[in-house]
Amino acid sequence: MYPLIRLGLTSLRAALSKTLNIDSVCKTTFRCRPWDIDIFFEMNNGRILTLYDLGRFDLTIRSGLLKSLIKKKWAVVVAGGTVRYRKRIRMFDKVTILTQIVGFEGRWFYIVQSMWVKGQPASSVLFRTGVTCMGKTVLTDEVLREIGISNWRTKLPEWVTSWINSEKDRPWPPL
Repeated sequence: MYPLIRLGLTSLRAALSKTLNIDSVCKTTFRCRPWDIDIFFEMNNGRILTLYDLGRFDLTIRSGLLKSLIKKKWAVVVAGGTVRYRKRIRMFDKVTILTQIVGFEGRWFYIVQSMWVKGQPASSVLFRTGVTCMGKTVLTDEVLREIGISNWRTKLPEWVTSWINSEKDRPWPPL
């Protein structure tokens, strides 16, 4: 089940928090609860991806993007991602999610997120995301212009560019 209560609390905290620039690192915290764990008493990998949603939503609210999404009747979409799991997250661990847009090109924003427990990285993910309108992806320049940013230019990190290129070689449709 989607964590609607966490979504509500995250949204409220984000709305009451300091505004962030779209390229800032956004920090979101929570505790691993009994309903987050699997049969091995650690956070389920599916729940980890769901909670990464909340980190991106936090940044969306705090950067002012949500207001533009509502005004323009836009939506957000995840178009791909790669995740690494390195440390178990146990019940009642305090978890911090760090979220940052590391770059953009054409129609896509590239977001890096990580989960930290007791000062140690537990997992990380790179997402290709976009903003859509009536089923079509909106150009990143238009999205940035809508939220009042006209001069933000980034060079994608080499490892992100390598990931983008490797995705081009991946067969679609899959088996």
